[in-house]
Amino acid sequence: MDLYNQIINKQNKISVIGLGYVGLPIALEFAKKVGVIGFDIREDRVEMMRNKIDPSNELASDDFEGCDILFTSNPDDLRDAAFHIVAVPTPIDDSNMPDLRPLLGATTTVGRVLKKGDYVVYESTVYPGATEEDCLPILENLSGLKLGSDFKIGYSPERINPGDKEHTITTILKVVSGCDTESLDIIAKVYELVVKAGVYKASSIKVAEASKIIENTQRDVNIALMNELSIIFNRMGINTFEVLEAAGTKWNFLKFFPGLVGGHCIGVDPYYLTYKAKKFRYHPQIINSGRYVNDSMGFYVAKQVVKKMIAAGKNMLISRVLVMGATFKEDVTDIRNSRVPDIINELKTYGVHVDIVDPFASSEEYHHEYGISIADGPAGKYDAIIVAVSHTPYLKLDENYFAGLAMESAVVADLKGILRGKINKLTYWSL
Repeated sequence: MDLYNQIINKQNKISVIGLGYVGLPIALEFAKKVGVIGFDIREDRVEMMRNKIDPSNELASDDFEGCDILFTSNPDDLRDAAFHIVAVPTPIDDSNMPDLRPLLGATTTVGRVLKKGDYVVYESTVYPGATEEDCLPILENLSGLKLGSDFKIGYSPERINPGDKEHTITTILKVVSGCDTESLDIIAKVYELVVKAGVYKASSIKVAEASKIIENTQRDVNIALMNELSIIFNRMGINTFEVLEAAGTKWNFLKFFPGLVGGHCIGVDPYYLTYKAKKFRYHPQIINSGRYVNDSMGFYVAKQVVKKMIAAGKNMLISRVLVMGATFKEDVTDIRNSRVPDIINELKTYGVHVDIVDPFASSEEYHHEYGISIADGPAGKYDAIIVAVSHTPYLKLDENYFAGLAMESAVVADLKGILRGKINKLTYWSL
């Protein structure tokens, strides 16, 4: 009996290492069909999940119902699984270099419990070659086993979009790959247990890794183009969102929009590709240029708002600015790699007092990550208001709301264009 049949007959289990916004949904979906061991190094998070609480605030308690899953922070429990899925973060460091420590740490954990006949499948976003060149040697050295004859590996990139209830693990076509034909077949069948949209069999692990890395690189470059167009059109006195609305009437126009590019995917993944490209003596021009443009947008926004305030006769040293939205995208609690702090820190260099509000973000977490506290709500009146994130509660606000918070001659900056046509009396600016 092959591993797939052992799993569906509950004679063997699947483990998921890393129970964040990617790993937990995968673990729970599998646990509705087969036995699962969910592993995370943080016991506090594990205890929350035992109590049917998602630490990432993406899933409801009902999503934990009817699941055959053991939540644990004890690596020894992984010995009871034979199909290991690694779904840990792959961040960048302060120099924008790949930080593989979480990935290699998880690989070390798996390597110590690896048995003959086991499978290890990686979902973490990496540069092409990382699975076989960086992770495989650790698995072999720690286990004393050999790839192919003793165990198999594969790669199946995650495609989960935080905050998106429509595109989920079950509804997004899953790219899968394996180290040989047999492993590709087994890995595909295992994922087909939960992925209703089906699977796409990549020709190799490196192809699957590359397919993931260019998904977000493509988006990054396209958004960078929109941001650069926004800078150009701003100098011309043209509203970029109106331009895009007009251009979007053509059937093949790609609908990307300007804005801050943060988070743990689009703002990170391109650096993995450029890092690997340099190993092959190629220095990417377009990708690096796009990264520069997008990483600069927070500072650009702050400077434009300051210019508008000065033009309105404001004294920066006594001015107050309200920033609405602090997370990396709308309607999520995730603050990782948010670019909003770029705006805040740049404003503070002009001596401006800044208050930050957000209906989703934790002030404690934000202060720990960025040294910035989030207020319970607006306090008093402001010389400028920046709507940085298009949270759903903000979509319902009208000019009367902002007028109630505004000093005389206040500026309203709308980074996502959600207030277009609503602000007529106050000074309005958008990307």
